[in-house]
Amino acid sequence: MRIVDFRITRFQFARDRVIGDSQVRADDVNVAAIELIDGHGRTGLGFVQSLFFPLPAEEELKRVFRAEAWPGLEGQSAGALAHRVTRSRGGNTRRLSIPFEEALQQAVWDLFAKTTGQPLWELLGARRRSVPAYASGLDFHLSDEQFQSLFAAAADQGFKAFKIKVGHPDVARDIQRLNLLKQAVGEGATVMVDANEGWTARQTLRNLGLFRQAGHEIFWVEDPVLRDDIDGLKLLRTSAGPTLINSGEYLDASAKRLLMQAGATDMLNVHGHVTDVMRVGWLAADMGVPVTLGNSFLEVGANMALALPEVQWVEYSFQNFEHLIERPLEIRDGLIWGSEAPGHGLVLSEAARRDWHRPDVLERSALGEAPMQCRLQKG
Repeated sequence: MRIVDFRITRFQFARDRVIGDSQVRADDVNVAAIELIDGHGRTGLGFVQSLFFPLPAEEELKRVFRAEAWPGLEGQSAGALAHRVTRSRGGNTRRLSIPFEEALQQAVWDLFAKTTGQPLWELLGARRRSVPAYASGLDFHLSDEQFQSLFAAAADQGFKAFKIKVGHPDVARDIQRLNLLKQAVGEGATVMVDANEGWTARQTLRNLGLFRQAGHEIFWVEDPVLRDDIDGLKLLRTSAGPTLINSGEYLDASAKRLLMQAGATDMLNVHGHVTDVMRVGWLAADMGVPVTLGNSFLEVGANMALALPEVQWVEYSFQNFEHLIERPLEIRDGLIWGSEAPGHGLVLSEAARRDWHRPDVLERSALGEAPMQCRLQKG
């Protein structure tokens, strides 16, 4: 069945906490739901997010979408779009004016899976229903009290692995945060750190040594150096001892391939672009490189994680988005579970469409209170 229409719903609201790392911070949410509709009325859902600045008003979103994206979607079948291989050449190698790309991949695959009556993870070939999730705080700008409260709540909810943000100019502050994490979650947890390209290779080796001296074994260090510092990443792979190097977050699919071919990472970090994740995931499996699934909107990436044999972990960051959908993916005992419903499992809430719809751009001061975060309650 062909795609015959689309719908865009713009949302803007305050976060329940400041999120960020050594390089960035954000305290509001700017997101739009993209729905592709086929001739039988089935809907494929994707989300476009702007992390630091408000998205344009809804009418402008529709105008740009209709001009730039819709000509390649109208009258097409979702299955054909999902599997289509194109070769970019010259001037057609460019981003859309508004970053609709990830949302379109999510919506196309959601609609395709619904036409087959299958959950997306099953359509993608998964042979398991759950994958381990780690609790990620996006915590660099939180107070020590907020930091400990967040991770203690995560431990109470069954998480056994935890990732914190590091990269403070004074490494003693990073060590203090690791100490606070251990107090919050107890001994024996799996601990990862994320420097968001804040260090050089030699700083990374020095800081990992200081962490060990302070009694902290680090399972992986994520994006410790600049994304294209291949020599630095290769040095770390051979010199960081038991700590694994997890990189690739900031690279496109082609650059991820080059990163693996250079032997410059122990683990490959991917995100929420369904087609791109599957293609680079197949290559990682062929090369024997483990894959980690970083943050994806409302954990839609769990579908790909379940289907790719090299994925060992999915990131969960307690972001207050769950009021936007009818039912979030289940997370239980440190595992995230694929939905049994056809599609990727996320359905836009009619209550959210009514109560949180913001067609026009609002000033930050007009956003009011943040929605309640249903998974951040301790106990």
